[in-house]
Amino acid sequence: MALNLIINTSNPPLGALLAAEHVKDSVQVSVAEGKDTHLHVSDAVEFSDSNSISRYLARVAPAFGLYGANAMEQAEVDHWLEFSAQRLCGQSALTEALGELDRALSLRTFLVGHAVTLADLSVWAALKCNGGWPSQGKSFTHVNRWFFFLSSQVPFTSVGNKYSSKKATMSKSNSDEKKQDVGKFVDLPGAEMGKVVVRFPPEASGYLHIGHAKAALLNQHYQLTFKGKLIMRFDDTNPEKEKEDFEKVILEDLTMLQIHPDQFTYTSDSFPIIMQFGEQLLSEGKAYIDDTPPEQMKQEREQRVESKCRKNTVEQNMKMWGEMKTGSQFGQTCCMRAKIDMNSNNGCMRDPTLFRCKNAPHPRTGNTYKVYPTYDFACPIVDSLEGVTHALRTTEYHDRDEQFYWIIDALRLRKPYIWEYSRLNLNNTLLSKRKLTWFVEQGYVDGWDDPRFPTVRGVLRRGMTVEGLKQFIASQGGSRSVVNMEWDKIWAFNKKVIDPVTPRFTALSSSYVVPVSVPEATEEMKEVAKHPKNAEVGLKEVWYGPRVFIEGADAETFSEGEMVTFINWGNLIITKINKGADGKVVSMEARLNLENKDYKKTTKITWLADTNNAPLLPTICINYQPLITKAVITKDDNFKDYINKNSKLEEKMLGDPCLRSLKKGDMIQLQRRGFYICDQPYEPVSPHSCKESPCILLYIPDGHVKEMPTAGSKDKSKNQASKSAPVAPSNAASTSAPAPPSVSACDLFSSIVAQGETVRQLKTSLPKAPKDQVDKAVQQLLSLKAQFKKLTGTDYKPGMTPPTSDPAPPTEPTGPASCPYARVAQQGELVKKLKAEQAPKDQIDAAVKQLLALKTEYKQITGQEYKPAAAPVQKAPAPVEKAPAPVQNSAAPSERSLFEKVSTQGELVRKLKAEKAPKDQVDDAVKTLLDLKTKYKTLTGQEYKPVAAAGATGGEDKNRKEKENKSEKQGGGGGKKGKGEKASQGKDASGGTGGSGDGQGSKKQTRLGLEAKKEENLADWYSQVITKAEMIEYYDVSGCYVLRPWSFAIWESIKEFFDREIKKLGVENCYFPMFVSQAALQKEKSHIEDFAPEVAWVTRSGKTELAEPIAVRPTSETVMYPAYAKWVQSHRDLPIKLNQWCNVVRWEFKHPQPFLRTREFLWQEGHSAFATKDEAEEEVLQILELYAKVYEELMAIPVVKGRKTEKERFAGGDYTTTVEAFISASGRAIQGATSHHLGQNFSKMFEIMFEDPKRPGEKQLAYQNSWGITTRTIGVLTMVHGDNMGLVLPPRVACLQVVIIPCGITASLPEQEKEALLTQCSKYLNRLQDAGIRVKVDLRDNYSPGWKFNHWELKGVPIRLEVGPKDMQQRQCVAVRRDSGVKITVPETEVDKELLVMLEDIQNSLFKKASADLNNSMVVADTMEQFQKELENGKIVQIPFCGGIKCEDWIKTTTAKDQDLEPGAPSMGAKSLCIPFSPLKKLQPGQMCVSGKEPAQFYTLFGRSY
Repeated sequence: MALNLIINTSNPPLGALLAAEHVKDSVQVSVAEGKDTHLHVSDAVEFSDSNSISRYLARVAPAFGLYGANAMEQAEVDHWLEFSAQRLCGQSALTEALGELDRALSLRTFLVGHAVTLADLSVWAALKCNGGWPSQGKSFTHVNRWFFFLSSQVPFTSVGNKYSSKKATMSKSNSDEKKQDVGKFVDLPGAEMGKVVVRFPPEASGYLHIGHAKAALLNQHYQLTFKGKLIMRFDDTNPEKEKEDFEKVILEDLTMLQIHPDQFTYTSDSFPIIMQFGEQLLSEGKAYIDDTPPEQMKQEREQRVESKCRKNTVEQNMKMWGEMKTGSQFGQTCCMRAKIDMNSNNGCMRDPTLFRCKNAPHPRTGNTYKVYPTYDFACPIVDSLEGVTHALRTTEYHDRDEQFYWIIDALRLRKPYIWEYSRLNLNNTLLSKRKLTWFVEQGYVDGWDDPRFPTVRGVLRRGMTVEGLKQFIASQGGSRSVVNMEWDKIWAFNKKVIDPVTPRFTALSSSYVVPVSVPEATEEMKEVAKHPKNAEVGLKEVWYGPRVFIEGADAETFSEGEMVTFINWGNLIITKINKGADGKVVSMEARLNLENKDYKKTTKITWLADTNNAPLLPTICINYQPLITKAVITKDDNFKDYINKNSKLEEKMLGDPCLRSLKKGDMIQLQRRGFYICDQPYEPVSPHSCKESPCILLYIPDGHVKEMPTAGSKDKSKNQASKSAPVAPSNAASTSAPAPPSVSACDLFSSIVAQGETVRQLKTSLPKAPKDQVDKAVQQLLSLKAQFKKLTGTDYKPGMTPPTSDPAPPTEPTGPASCPYARVAQQGELVKKLKAEQAPKDQIDAAVKQLLALKTEYKQITGQEYKPAAAPVQKAPAPVEKAPAPVQNSAAPSERSLFEKVSTQGELVRKLKAEKAPKDQVDDAVKTLLDLKTKYKTLTGQEYKPVAAAGATGGEDKNRKEKENKSEKQGGGGGKKGKGEKASQGKDASGGTGGSGDGQGSKKQTRLGLEAKKEENLADWYSQVITKAEMIEYYDVSGCYVLRPWSFAIWESIKEFFDREIKKLGVENCYFPMFVSQAALQKEKSHIEDFAPEVAWVTRSGKTELAEPIAVRPTSETVMYPAYAKWVQSHRDLPIKLNQWCNVVRWEFKHPQPFLRTREFLWQEGHSAFATKDEAEEEVLQILELYAKVYEELMAIPVVKGRKTEKERFAGGDYTTTVEAFISASGRAIQGATSHHLGQNFSKMFEIMFEDPKRPGEKQLAYQNSWGITTRTIGVLTMVHGDNMGLVLPPRVACLQVVIIPCGITASLPEQEKEALLTQCSKYLNRLQDAGIRVKVDLRDNYSPGWKFNHWELKGVPIRLEVGPKDMQQRQCVAVRRDSGVKITVPETEVDKELLVMLEDIQNSLFKKASADLNNSMVVADTMEQFQKELENGKIVQIPFCGGIKCEDWIKTTTAKDQDLEPGAPSMGAKSLCIPFSPLKKLQPGQMCVSGKEPAQFYTLFGRSY
């Protein structure tokens, strides 16, 4: 499939582009630039918004899992798609939205599940495009971590840099330059998802530098990419270098880099086994002990001369090894060397050292050892032992790779794969820990966090942000190219992070400041923006006065009479310049010229006021230079010869008074100087030293190549300021457009609506219309749309306002008679064209200037901002208070007339309700209103929307809500409301945008109701029902969910019913531990075989490994039966009938679904033991009958009782009986509950024996059963009974059976009547409670009755009781049934009796409806062809079956089909559900199995199943 994605580069859909990038391996998506964003699928199918495009691409390529792995994840993805579109698109509530996002990401790597989904793509894209994100990002650490982790991944870097740069600059060259900043992460050879193990092994002998940062981040990248494991290993093989203090700071550095390893280890943990391997090499003659002096050994290796000790016998080597281990004087002169090849061209293979003898104590092992392995020997061993699959090493280790593999082969260990990447080399920089330590010890720097140091802490202290550092490291990728780069690049990355959010302040060099006298200025303070382009940074105080200071370097460039712009003040004219004998400017005089706003040709300078109210702050600015003067230090160079002893430059400054509030670590920009970070805040005069401490600022490089920050305007050229001249408007701007066609835009719009309806009818008609007829209609529709765009300048969109006037021909753009909307649209097209053609900058600037002028003119004429998708408006709309009128005054007569009729009728309805007119009169008026609205929609193609809705503000929304509440239910109970009003309420409360029927405009969207339909998208519907009905809450452990009270009450009803019934059978409740020993679990192998992949194991207590792993129960046979064996000695100890209500954990599966398939669930499990088989088999059926009653009598769900096939029976049991339910919406069955006869299998394993009363002295094995039902029942109930309004609860399991809702309580209702109404509700409550009905009164006053109706309908309450003022007067109430929506007027005196009858009728009605579904969906088929046909129609089928396991596997394979585009569709093969006890058809003698191979044994129910 080839798809064509057109994008608008000025506003690229990053989310859709990311989705296209992810699926490009299986879906061919071509991306091209155009005017509007849209994905062209076919002539009839096209998507135009980013989220719709992303959804489509994810569904076309389901294998990538972008839309989630199951229904629940799909629901979460939908939530985040909506969140990205609505919560992250603006600035107003961004902080709140980021807070919510931060909480969601606190324990997650990805927003949904364990891999990237559309949720991550859409939210990342929204943040990338949000200008406010960079300024707020650092306040939300989890969002920050997640955002920059994704930003380092290949699809995000390529899409983000390519298209976000286009959006920012519309410059191709800039885009290409950005591309070069993106590194490439190469896939690891042989890597398997979930099995990759990498490690980061620093030596704790110094602080981490950015070279280590690259290594750590690269390892983390592959860990996350392959969902593997990252080991943080301290290489502590050298006791002389190892320092515990450095371990702590290294861990802190990793935390700063947001790296969180899965495991922490030490090489010293493996010292014992490493020594064993060393001795193994000695005993096998692959190593020897050498006492050659170090210098001589070095020369011999260089000259390829064998050591005299190379031919030592094994005994000699072992003796010398013993000396080494004791640390004797002789032993300290020895070392262990590998016997490899002294003639090798690779120096690392010339008998390298494996162990050396050191008497120094080790920080972790103390004096236990006197010999320590070298890193090169320990590393391959520990890598192999710890399960490392890929050892990432820099290319400088390349020569040692051969040695690495020799050690692995010699010791016969598992071989990790070495993957090389380039070392990070920066000019004028040393990364050697030894050399950096020398600088610290010699006092050339202040410490390991000195700003001149390349350590992580050093660069962070100098102003590098973690985000900037990570972006830089990410840009390097996994390349093997060894290059030396300048520091400019890393600082340029950092500037991108800090520039949008750092506040601007001023500081003047105190060495040369010039006072300027401005006599007419008054001393005052004003607040101005800290950042000229980001208002969210805040405001700062700026003082003005008659005396100010400026830079002397600036003053020397001025001339008398020159106009100069003082930043944050305005234009001043220099009237006099006073110079001293040395020619330097001593002082100046100026006068204000603030009314002159022309700043284009003036010099801009910084300044500070001289005032006692805000004294200037003593400030020191420090600029650091490289420690090393030579760019690259070679092996032959001595780095000490190139030390820069003047690498710290200080300059005293007069600082802005606002700098007083800076704290350590705050970053600012000193205007016209650069970025700085506060290293030491200002402190006032100390009582101890009687001195004040200045504010110390460190200069943050920004990537520009310059020796030091700009100081004043010493080098400025005054000619440059006057070089630019205004560019004449381009002639292209006035190019004439073709004359418009004679047809009007309104007529075209109506034609498109009609033709669109024609196309829809042709496509959906049965039988289907011929393809050529459909194609012809589609072509005609596209032709009409093209004409519409040509005439109006905008694309036709189904939801747009219909244009009611045609724009005048723009032949004279400045003519008074021309349409301003058309002129703006035409000029906008011209600007886009010029940019696309990369026209000269002056020509583009002139066209943009003309466009802005036309937009200003449009706003002056119409009173509204120009919007491309809006219809043209000729003048400002009438005020909201006036009578509504059509949005366009030049509407077609019929449309305008109908609009006015709807508006007038709406006013009439509102008036009648306010006056409490008779019900029939109000109903007639509402009916007329609805008819008029229907006609309006037919004519215009869209819903009627009052003018007030178009321009309503927040205050108007509030007033409108109050009016809606007033008119909601003035008449009282549900029986008092007209049809139209009821429909309106329901729609609005559930998120609809239609009018309320009283001319008040659209209500606020609460998104209370369901947005998916059960028959269209069962998966989305189910996820919305269980969340919006407050049944579950998601949890941060996948597959585990919070059962909220509403769903737990259903489980309690089931528990109460079943517990009562089993106690009648003599069953007792108990509780056994949830932990199972490994020995007990594995005792019954055939039983545990099925559960093995699902068992969760506890292996550690704190940091201590358990001696034996302990399982968390997947079921309790192996927990309980050892106790049974103790308790049973005689036949008199039987039967044992025990039950426990508990939780179990079954971990290993891919697609969790709340209630239906979860990693932890609640259940009851009964376990019984009998002396005889007859007793046991009798109980099996008794329990099965109780399970059927739970479903049928309690939950109103019919079930099929039967016996499981051999393939599906319980592992370890003799046979299994089951009750199977059916979900008609999905065409799938679901196992309801099971009762197993275990025979004597478990009693044999666990020795549950008793003395045979008939044969004294002989032992008999007990017969056992087990049986269980789980919280899966709640999911079954939801899917069987739920509808498109939400949950439907059978009364017998409903937490609430009746909810009472007082109606008609408005501001105009007298307090006395309100009290009487509430009192009446309380009386109903008491009467119903006395009748044994579970009931509640909803007295919440912050919700309208309509909202409450929808809320309780969504939660499935069987009956809603509406009570209004008029109901009280008539001594009645209105009961509304949830199952049918029928309203019934109930007399006050009969309310308890009638509601009891109604509840029972609802229970029976639900069961009858579900039974009809089951009966219609369960059929018989005698052939495979008929079976498959019925299966595809969503049926469950009883077929003749031989019972063979291989045959059942064949049936499942044969009936499987390809994955449907819609997740959750029945796509798997059919499986056996049960052998029904009451089959629909009797088996005929000699009848064959449906496979045609074996004789049939019974009719078996098959179907697709959950």
